[in-house]
Amino acid sequence: MKKLVFVLIALAAMSDVFGQATNDAGLWATFNIDKKLNDKFSLFATEEFRLRENFSRVNLFYTDLGVEYRPAKFLKVALAYRLIEKNLEDDSYSYRHRFMLDITLKKKFGKFALSYRQRLQREVRNINSSRDGFMPEWYSRNKFTVKLDLDKKITPYIAAEFRYQIVNPRAVEINGLWHRSRYVAGLDYKMNDKNAFGLYYLVQQEYNVSAPQNLYIVGIEYSLSL
Repeated sequence: MKKLVFVLIALAAMSDVFGQATNDAGLWATFNIDKKLNDKFSLFATEEFRLRENFSRVNLFYTDLGVEYRPAKFLKVALAYRLIEKNLEDDSYSYRHRFMLDITLKKKFGKFALSYRQRLQREVRNINSSRDGFMPEWYSRNKFTVKLDLDKKITPYIAAEFRYQIVNPRAVEINGLWHRSRYVAGLDYKMNDKNAFGLYYLVQQEYNVSAPQNLYIVGIEYSLSL
């Protein structure tokens, strides 16, 4: 576990080597709620608030609504819609509509639980403000997570996510390229069957873009199961 954490930190620290990136720090605060319908289906909703510019400025709000299907213990499929309210430099808001299809595979090896999530993401923005607002962006996001199951209330984990741009009409120069990575280390605390808290630290780095940025994020989560 220590070796894996060291590798993630080392990879994140290499961001300045591969380009003159700017740095920023922020906060992501998330509220999750889910309702199990039966052994296979459940509904979920998520609300998240983000700060940027060293915790001093609102970055965005988003709301997720979706459904999960578990055909087997090792497999989960989720379909979700996300409404994003992005705060721009002039303090106006850009409204973005995102659709996400997630396929997650899980496998346990002793005390370690491994998972891989493939997300296909489609997004449009400002659809009523310009002609290109209806032009969709498509991304593939690959996330790998390792959790340490201690049979206790606290579960530590690390994760890495890599985003691939399939097509973006506003940044065609990086179509077909990987351009963003995230590295996460965190702890989940399960109070009981209904309530759980999470705390994590995330490093995001960009590459193959004209103005790369490194983000250093403190994240907090609260999850409620109905």
